[in-house]
Amino acid sequence: MTIEAGAGEARTAANEALLDTAFLDGANAAYIEQLYAQYLEAPSSVDESWRVFFGQISDPPQTALRAAKGPEWRRAHWPKPSRSELVSALDGDWGAVEAGLKTKIEAKAKAAGASPAAASADIHQQVRDSIRALMMIRAYRIRGHLAAHLDPLSLEQREVQPELDPATYGFGPGDMDRRIYIDHVLGLEYATPRQMLDLLKRTYCSTFGVEFMHISDPEEKAWIQERIEGADKEITFTPEGKKAILQKLAEAEAFERFLHKRYPGTKRFGLDGGEAMVPALEQIIKRGGALGVDEIILGMPHRGRLNVLAAVMGKPYHKIFFEFLGGNTQGADEFGSGDVKYHLGASSDRTFDNHRVHLSLTANPSHLEIVNPVVLGKARAKQSFDLQEDRKAPRTKVMPLLLHGDAAFAGQGVVAECLALSGLAGYRTGGTVHFIVNNQIGFTTSPKYSRSSPYPSDVALMVQAPIFHVNGDDPEAVVHAAKVATEYRQKFSKDVVIDMFCYRRYGHNEGDDPTMTQPIMYARIRDLPSTRELYARRLVDAGVVDQGFVDRMVADLEAFLDREFDQAKSYKPEGADWLDGKWAGLGLPKDDERRGHTGVPVAKLRDLGRRLTDIPPGFEVHKTVARVLANRRTMAETGAGIDWGMAEHLAFATLVEEGFPVRLSGQDSCRGTFTQRHSHMIHQLTEERYTPLNHVSATQAPYEVIDSLLSEEAVLGYEYGYSLTAPNTLVLWEAQFGDFANGAQVVFDQFISSGERKWLRMSGLVCLLPHGYEGQGPEHSSARLERFLQMCAQDNIQVANCTTPANYFHILRRQIHRDFRKPLIVMTPKSLLRHKRAVSTLDDMGAASTFHRILWDDAETAGREGEVRLVPDSEIRRVVMCSGKVYYDLFEEREKRGVRDVYLLRLEQLYPFPVAPLLKELARFPQADMVWCQEEPRNMGAWTFVDWNIEKTLERLDGVKSKRPRYVGRPASASTAAGTMSLHNKELAAFLDAAFE
Repeated sequence: MTIEAGAGEARTAANEALLDTAFLDGANAAYIEQLYAQYLEAPSSVDESWRVFFGQISDPPQTALRAAKGPEWRRAHWPKPSRSELVSALDGDWGAVEAGLKTKIEAKAKAAGASPAAASADIHQQVRDSIRALMMIRAYRIRGHLAAHLDPLSLEQREVQPELDPATYGFGPGDMDRRIYIDHVLGLEYATPRQMLDLLKRTYCSTFGVEFMHISDPEEKAWIQERIEGADKEITFTPEGKKAILQKLAEAEAFERFLHKRYPGTKRFGLDGGEAMVPALEQIIKRGGALGVDEIILGMPHRGRLNVLAAVMGKPYHKIFFEFLGGNTQGADEFGSGDVKYHLGASSDRTFDNHRVHLSLTANPSHLEIVNPVVLGKARAKQSFDLQEDRKAPRTKVMPLLLHGDAAFAGQGVVAECLALSGLAGYRTGGTVHFIVNNQIGFTTSPKYSRSSPYPSDVALMVQAPIFHVNGDDPEAVVHAAKVATEYRQKFSKDVVIDMFCYRRYGHNEGDDPTMTQPIMYARIRDLPSTRELYARRLVDAGVVDQGFVDRMVADLEAFLDREFDQAKSYKPEGADWLDGKWAGLGLPKDDERRGHTGVPVAKLRDLGRRLTDIPPGFEVHKTVARVLANRRTMAETGAGIDWGMAEHLAFATLVEEGFPVRLSGQDSCRGTFTQRHSHMIHQLTEERYTPLNHVSATQAPYEVIDSLLSEEAVLGYEYGYSLTAPNTLVLWEAQFGDFANGAQVVFDQFISSGERKWLRMSGLVCLLPHGYEGQGPEHSSARLERFLQMCAQDNIQVANCTTPANYFHILRRQIHRDFRKPLIVMTPKSLLRHKRAVSTLDDMGAASTFHRILWDDAETAGREGEVRLVPDSEIRRVVMCSGKVYYDLFEEREKRGVRDVYLLRLEQLYPFPVAPLLKELARFPQADMVWCQEEPRNMGAWTFVDWNIEKTLERLDGVKSKRPRYVGRPASASTAAGTMSLHNKELAAFLDAAFE
């Protein structure tokens, strides 16, 4: 291709400038940054033309060098360096330790006066022996648990582990008593292979085994080694300690046997076969209290729950027997529906050695492991109270303690989700103690059919938690494991697992026959003495107690239980204690107090708006975020055009200034899925964060916004748990899209919608679920509004679909400014976040303003030229009721058509259904026919819920012609939404036409 001579002369100055800078296209950015960094380090290394160009750049050199280097994704200070040659050897770095050992052995030989010639050969042999000995020790630390005697039933023969055979390391029968230098490993400077093996087998291959060598932190590994290895580290208890263990075993066994005798076949999900859990929990409480634990939040399944309530929590036995007689110990039959006895929670105080520890057992459904995140959230909230009083308060003062079944721990995904939460800044709780009651069966399913890993605890390897495996028929080993695990948690603030192998003496429930599916297992169980019987025999043989002592202990417990049983017959339950502590002052809702005082003086809102848009000098924010802040500043100054993001920030700002903390958590919640929130300002050079909502006033409460991990179930459960403990904190969970909320359906069904009625536990949790049909397909359109409305009954939750920023502002503040708490489900907008009509004024949030359960037609107050003016109420031919974004679709369609006799009425709150205001508004239109319009398909959305409610409302209006609403919307559909924009638009046009025809 040729260019005529005159073509270049015709170029304009703008064209010249474009050509001169075309190389700065974004595709070349990385290359130019690298070249600029090279220029800064050695200017002469680049072409002269580049030197001229770079010489005009005024950016700080360090900025360019950082950009050229690119982002640093590696974790800082990780992995942690080995602290010694010995640690290097035990991690497999034998070359490093060989040199160190050789130096030490040479020094000892020289000190002993050995000749150089003789010493050289001997030193070589000694170094080789030492390294082999350390290799053997390391093998036991890694794989010793595979040779431990953990199963009380001895169902499977454990495979031989060649790595644990001394012959693998060159130690034959003739070497067993040869002294070898091991440099104080195992607490010994020298040891024979026989001595080493005795210590290693006792430590790692007895009824106690441990997995810890997968941990990356050398300090943690060294601590565990120091804690359990050595000649003086044998598991030992004083005579009094042994008697205490026997007492708790006897209590647990006596209770289960008493229930089995008195209520044969009745479901109790007994602990028979796993009684050692009870003294282990006692040890966790005792040792935890000595190490600074003030409170323990427990979560557990149904297995052994009644025993824990009685023997650990201290719930009087006669209350439990009263429940077996059909009574309700919650004492609130007039309000609560109640729940089965093995789901109920409890709280109590226990004191050991003058250390008082408060215990709280969280109520839970039968859905296994789902209580775990609830417990974690409760613990985090308790810790937050401590941190508000003392910024240095350790999280270890409040301990989450979770009990699990083996099949559930391995099988339920929420377990892995909770482990993934454990190290995240917004969710960490200082470590959780996990106790697995590994009875080697899940209902009727054997482990080989229910998990793909050797142990049920293997999922915990993902967070490098140490795992203590113990034989449940050795109570001392179980209690010892509980003690060490508690100490580890208190020292390192990390999760730790106890895996207690045991068995289930009866079926999954006491009316089930397990021999149909596990005949071999139950043949062994039938002939096996109980854990208490085995341990009592052991203590009698050791001379700690005599048989008479044991017999009296058992007889005394039987007599005690008989007395408690008799007392249950005349027991009268006390009033429920569900509104004490931080819930004091709150109660059940009263109709005349539901609105709350949510308005805020305009001057205060304007002042807060300015503070929310103030950024520290020199803080470089993204240009788009700077524009958002400038727009918000204008909103605050003018008092007009308030959008959703600004309204939300003003709601949060007013609450934290008033002393109410705000906690918002969800996927991408800091910025907002739709770039609407911007709670954090991110410095564009350093990624430092500045949060305006934490700079509202010097005495404000904290604002916490968290980008969660990619989980719905565990995170929603966590925030629900947080809300149970923090009634004066606005706790919010936000779904990335409302469509994904059903990944947490169990939490909605079993806790949020029914927890108050079942367990007398209120929650003020807010769920923000982005919802709206914009042609984005079936997975980005619907939060399944119909499912939440289907749950509504007995004033259990609130469901809203707001259409203005001001109403959103008020409904958030209303959650705190009332004397009761109810969960709030909000269908939040997407396209409305920037819709020109979906704006409010500061006056709409002013001191005299409030939340409106229904909103009127904007055409009644229209002030802009060209908008439709409605006819008088008596001439309105149709009232179209709706909720959410579809209002604006209807409004704009009416404008386009110039229709004046159709009134649009919005239901902002769908439940509790706004009967009173709806009666008042519908009475205005005696000649109108009534329509319900929605953008969702007919079998979804609010239609099936509002149809009956609107009909009942209309029946109460004598002067209104219409007595039932007519449906307008998309036809029934299997999928929530159309997958193509063309079909979406076709459906939208069809139902808009039907609304105005």
